[in-house]
Amino acid sequence: MFQSRALTRRRLARALLLGVGALALGPLRAEAGTGGSGETGDRILVLKARRRLILLRGGEPLAIFPIALGPHPIGPKYRAGDGRTPEGFYRVDGINPHSRYYRALRLSYPNPEDMQRAREAGVSPGGNIEIHGMPDNYGHFDPIAFYRDWTDGCIAVGNRAIDRICARVAIGTPVEIRA
Repeated sequence: MFQSRALTRRRLARALLLGVGALALGPLRAEAGTGGSGETGDRILVLKARRRLILLRGGEPLAIFPIALGPHPIGPKYRAGDGRTPEGFYRVDGINPHSRYYRALRLSYPNPEDMQRAREAGVSPGGNIEIHGMPDNYGHFDPIAFYRDWTDGCIAVGNRAIDRICARVAIGTPVEIRA
């Protein structure tokens, strides 16, 4: 476990160092969506291939955030430990107060389709998929882009971004993750 955390920290540090040059390009902020207010989002859409999390209300974007995924981002999650981020329909089903990241919204993975696929393959579907910030010791850092995927299959955003997301969604908010 110690080696795994050290490896994850090294990968994250390398990814962050690559982004340092991008910091000079402008202020660290989410891409502008419609509406700059603190309106509550009614849905989260994750576009894996575009590396974007979109907070929506009534089908209109409230905010768009860059994301990092698991190290094997192409295709849906099949089993525990595969390093993939799931695809499908989920809900925010809790806040993880014991996360090793700044803040974390737990998703309702696995859904019935994920459990059926894993059962048919004779494997565990895994669990503990979250939308989370950076490791707590990174402070309020929001990269303008992630240059490397580094999670274990979760969806990572910057720490200011996760603050904005947590303030604007409720338990039960639908989350769609697309390829």
